[in-house]
Amino acid sequence: MTSPKLDATWPGSVNSPMNPVWPVRWLGQCLTLAEMELRKLRHDPTELLTRAIQPALWLLIFGEVFTRIHAIPTGDLRYMDFLAPGVLAQSVLFIAIFYGIAVIWERDLGLVHKLLVSPAPRAALVLGKALSAGVRGLSQAGIVYLLAWLLGVKMNWNPLALLGVAVTVLLGAAVFSTFSLIIACIVKTRERFMGIGQILTMPLFFASNAMYPIAIMPDWLKGVAHVNPLTYEVDALRALMIQGGTTSYGIGADFTVLFLALAALTMIGARLYPNLAT
Repeated sequence: MTSPKLDATWPGSVNSPMNPVWPVRWLGQCLTLAEMELRKLRHDPTELLTRAIQPALWLLIFGEVFTRIHAIPTGDLRYMDFLAPGVLAQSVLFIAIFYGIAVIWERDLGLVHKLLVSPAPRAALVLGKALSAGVRGLSQAGIVYLLAWLLGVKMNWNPLALLGVAVTVLLGAAVFSTFSLIIACIVKTRERFMGIGQILTMPLFFASNAMYPIAIMPDWLKGVAHVNPLTYEVDALRALMIQGGTTSYGIGADFTVLFLALAALTMIGARLYPNLAT
């Protein structure tokens, strides 16, 4: 007979949704996994410097050139101002989409097996991993903010806007890191994962509004952009991060899409995560 203390479906279990302390405990389990990521960054701060190279190249080279030639219509915004939120979203995407390879490393080191025998629900494990990717995304946000400010981008320093940017970055990183974890659970090997990750990153990036407005896209690409979560992340960042920035869908709609995508991917990841250990 299954012990009631270990059965998450038992009403008296601390991991049962029927237990009133369950939400607090579940959130604490997620935050514990996210805190592990902070330890990694503290032990290897040089990773932050290497991660800064890619957004610096996009802003310093691509942004400066296209701002001068006025090749892309961006309305009342300078192209550099238009591009900065897209570069931030791209940086978060590139970190999150390859997060699954870290999960495969953990499987090889035996850490996944230890997590799976813990009393934490599978969804909490998946969401905890997603939040840890968000920690890295926030570090990228600080780097992009500094670079953009040095390049004369008109930043919005309103505290509520900064909070909104932080939430958007966390959501975006969580969405794509969970998607990455699902891929890792399916392919299970580092070599296959790297190949698929490289195939996915550029289409996700270019089929969004990160570099150019959706209005100038061909019709077939517009359809792809409208179902791409990165589009809604960039849309929210552009409205919150830049003075005079506007949103095409509305901040509420952007957050709703990202929340729904995260919820759906978390449920799928929770079902597939145990398969990683087999």
